[in-house]
Amino acid sequence: MARTALPRETSRADRRHPLVAAAMVLPFALALAVVIGGVEAVMTQASSVAGMLGR
Repeated sequence: MARTALPRETSRADRRHPLVAAAMVLPFALALAVVIGGVEAVMTQASSVAGMLGR
């Protein structure tokens, strides 16, 4: 007989606030962007978008 997992009820204490999750991920994302040169790509794209918007 197969066993099925019972759905786990999550309380509010079990979930992480989105800002806390962002604060945990942003330092790693920024370091990764610097290492692989992503900062320059984002700046180039932002410059292109600003040019299209006429700013």
